[in-house]
Amino acid sequence: MEPKLRVLVVDDSTLYRKVVVDVLAGLPGVEVVGTAPDGRLALQKIDLLRPDLLTLDLEMPEMGGLDVLRALRQQSSDIGAIMLSAFTSRSADVTVTALSLGAFDFVLKPNGADTVVNAARLRYELAGKIDAFARMRSIRRILNGSATTSAAPPASPRAGTDAPRAAAESPCRVAARTGRIRAVAIGISTGGPRALGEMLPQLPADLGAPVLIVQHMPPLFTRSLAQDLDGRCALKVSEAADRRAVVPGEILIAPGGSQMKIESAGGQISVRITDDPPEHSCRPSVDYLFRSVAEVYGDESLAVIMTGMGNDGTQGCRLVKGKGGTVLAQDAASCVVFGMPKEPIEQGIADVVAPLDRIAAEIVRLTGKRSFACK
Repeated sequence: MEPKLRVLVVDDSTLYRKVVVDVLAGLPGVEVVGTAPDGRLALQKIDLLRPDLLTLDLEMPEMGGLDVLRALRQQSSDIGAIMLSAFTSRSADVTVTALSLGAFDFVLKPNGADTVVNAARLRYELAGKIDAFARMRSIRRILNGSATTSAAPPASPRAGTDAPRAAAESPCRVAARTGRIRAVAIGISTGGPRALGEMLPQLPADLGAPVLIVQHMPPLFTRSLAQDLDGRCALKVSEAADRRAVVPGEILIAPGGSQMKIESAGGQISVRITDDPPEHSCRPSVDYLFRSVAEVYGDESLAVIMTGMGNDGTQGCRLVKGKGGTVLAQDAASCVVFGMPKEPIEQGIADVVAPLDRIAAEIVRLTGKRSFACK
């Protein structure tokens, strides 16, 4: 039996601390080991209480949530953090920074007039994030255990003559497909901002293909993410706008709360932002984007499926593969949550399985602009 997840609740509001404690107390497999009104006291209590996870407010007296994350990072701590964020532009900016500093995920603080509805919504959101965090810890324990017992690596996905090696091996190799890709579509969710912040700056300014991204995030937060990444990447990064042209050398992120697809008309490929219904409870949805990329670019499309909960993107990867395109999946060991890449890998849809630190090299290799040396 898995031990209970030990959680420390950190918030400067006495009322909100109580709300969060009450919500967590009703979740199976969770034990609230304490509370703290600010970051400074939280760090002191961490040494005494040894929590596995923090629920962490962003702005607090003495020491805010970002300072706590920086302190934990400096200590190389493996304690997780779920941020509690308000639905404002400033909070979106700070939350994106928190995710880049290693926070596991975030939850929006409900602000409706009905306190019962607010508590129910918070419980639903926290339950999903905590369950994902617990599963991530279990998978990492298994992977670490496999590493120490020299277990055999997992089998390679089923593919053709240039099939990838197992996820544990380097994906670097010479392949006939190099240079066929004209568009890169990325689907990503939990753990995404940090993963994108590591991967996208490795792409060169002369990539020669547009990069279209669906990151599961609410409105405002995708804009903050795009602005943050734009300051770190050689490629231009923007939140996508309706009817914007899709051109090589630019990265477009789907706006939160809307669907994003591409269409071709009169020789021009452009973005369409729509209010079409959610898919897999997601808007934006990875499948929604991947379908259009498969239709427009066919065998010259690359679908990249990365860390995240659920299976949004599996159907889209299958469509890209069916059109003769290429599918690149992040491996289990480097995912924060091995959910979205899992089915494409296990079903043999993925042509390449790579760790996070090799995904940019694989994208560059497949677009044929530059070569990366194997390490």
